[in-house]
Amino acid sequence: MTNEGERVKSNEERGNGRDGERGGAVPRPAGLRPPLPRQVELHGPLGDALAANLRGRLSRFIVDETSPAIALFAPERVRGNHEGDWYGEHAGKWLYAAAKAAARSGDAALAASVRRVADYLVSRQDEDGYLGNYAPERRFMRKQPPKPVSWNGEPALRTWDVWTHSYLVLGLLEAHRHIPEPRYLQAARRIGDLCLRTLDGGIAITELGNHFGMSATVLMEPAVELYFATGERRYLDLAERVLAQADAEPQLALLRRALAGADASEIATGKAYQLIWNLVGVLKLHRATGKPEYREAVERLWGNIREHHLSLGGGPWGGVAHRSREVFNAPGAFVPQGYIETCSVLAWLQLNRELLALTGHARYAEEIERTAYNDLIGAQAPDGEDWCYYSYANGKRVHTTYWRCCKSSGAMALEELPGVAYAADEAGVRVHLYGPGTAQLETAQAGAVELRQRTRYPFDGAVRIEVAPARPARFVVALRLPAWAEGFQPRVNGTPVPAEAGDDGYLRVAREWRAGDAIEFDLPLRPRLHRRTHRNVQESRAPDGAPVAQEVLRYDYAAISRGALVYAVGGLIDGYKTEETVKLPQAPCEAWIEPLADAGEGADLLLHAEGRPPLRLQPYYRAGGRAHGAWRFVWLPLPPEDAR
Repeated sequence: MTNEGERVKSNEERGNGRDGERGGAVPRPAGLRPPLPRQVELHGPLGDALAANLRGRLSRFIVDETSPAIALFAPERVRGNHEGDWYGEHAGKWLYAAAKAAARSGDAALAASVRRVADYLVSRQDEDGYLGNYAPERRFMRKQPPKPVSWNGEPALRTWDVWTHSYLVLGLLEAHRHIPEPRYLQAARRIGDLCLRTLDGGIAITELGNHFGMSATVLMEPAVELYFATGERRYLDLAERVLAQADAEPQLALLRRALAGADASEIATGKAYQLIWNLVGVLKLHRATGKPEYREAVERLWGNIREHHLSLGGGPWGGVAHRSREVFNAPGAFVPQGYIETCSVLAWLQLNRELLALTGHARYAEEIERTAYNDLIGAQAPDGEDWCYYSYANGKRVHTTYWRCCKSSGAMALEELPGVAYAADEAGVRVHLYGPGTAQLETAQAGAVELRQRTRYPFDGAVRIEVAPARPARFVVALRLPAWAEGFQPRVNGTPVPAEAGDDGYLRVAREWRAGDAIEFDLPLRPRLHRRTHRNVQESRAPDGAPVAQEVLRYDYAAISRGALVYAVGGLIDGYKTEETVKLPQAPCEAWIEPLADAGEGADLLLHAEGRPPLRLQPYYRAGGRAHGAWRFVWLPLPPEDAR
């Protein structure tokens, strides 16, 4: 990050970052070493989204203390705030994303804004450590009145105070990683200490947030991050106390239910964003403590969400027949109009980031790539400022209003991508995400290694990765094997080379590398047909008492993906329809999916169904144009005779 035009050495470079040595902080177990933000440049659709994020949301939404999201913290505003709103979260979210963006881009104006906003927030912190925007009588340190039973588990007085402080801790810690100002770390510590004193005083964390406490138990992640940053045991104790109280709440019982194999929809209210953020905290607790039950609980729920609760574009979805649009459905429930909340996309991406760092398994990078190329950038407008709160596989694109949470969550999610695209490990370097760009990685064998991807992926499967080590050395270049690719043969300098496919999802090329070497391979971008069913089964008993299950409702759907991209009909079908039943030919989909000429941002596809003119499909993220009000249709109904 820069200050007055000069680059300041970050705390991570000084060895005082999240996994540094000071205070006994804990290293990442998997041995993956992600690059610093400034060491990665992404191009193509992801790079375009990052560039728009920088010039749009991050540079315009907050500039200084007069920006509305920061003016909330002015003393006169705080004294009068009895509303119980979540708006204070934007400060921490923006600090987190803007600090990363300024560090990767070297943008001096954004760096100055981060410093000015962080300084202002620190100046507003009370002596006891409070840094929220609630009036004194509504603060989380005051015990709540008796809690009535409610469908969404809200406390008697609606509050997002702990939630706001959780994001402030994360934002201040991220600013501290890139700006060597001890006061930012100290402010974050004082919040942690206030939370610890509050729980010591007999207030349970589950009394301080809705969804039976899940909106407050998210404090686990910032508490563990405080421990990683300082090595001070009390913050680890705080995180474990939060988890213990979350487990003791009967409607939540986070750890117990996860270990018992519960579906994600059965934990508290099944609120996707909060539940997944809680899982991030539990996984970081595993990193800090080594307790296997923490990891097991997270991996069980990750598998459940992956299997039952993701859209085709990789975003958590739900909200069908619920009072809340943002909760998981029962497993197996499907309708094409399900809600994909951009905040939940952020949490899912961060959970996969942590699992990738912990395990080193490519399946988590696969999920990040699928989410990034579809539901994440599919929610962002080209101006980088507007976002969809909710996206739909089938539905209208609606850009949300000023204060909505998802605009800041989308900006955060994008800034995670450079840090997960590549990594170094003890054997060499890894490529996690495919797409044009460059990375600088540090290896034990060759010192600095530059990787440069020259490719039009995700639109084209031809990938060339130029490898430029600082000195000739033998090391491994590990290439993620996409689950949808049937295999590929790497070539080095034009010659096929042996490669070892590991059970962790990577293809490894080990050799002595020299500047000028290049790996080339072709990922087979074949169209793939997906089927889903919306059905209802009525259970009864026969006269003899035997159980009988009768299907009383069934609608079947089909969708197309190609490589990492999901495709959709853009705009109303035939100019006026919001649905169209298609009869698909009885042949492999390559026979009736026709790629058109690539006009620069990926080829459109023609779907040749029987009995109607071809339907034009586009990559979902840009289908129908990226303007407010545009329609997109991923899932096409099938006729009843094709349903079985």
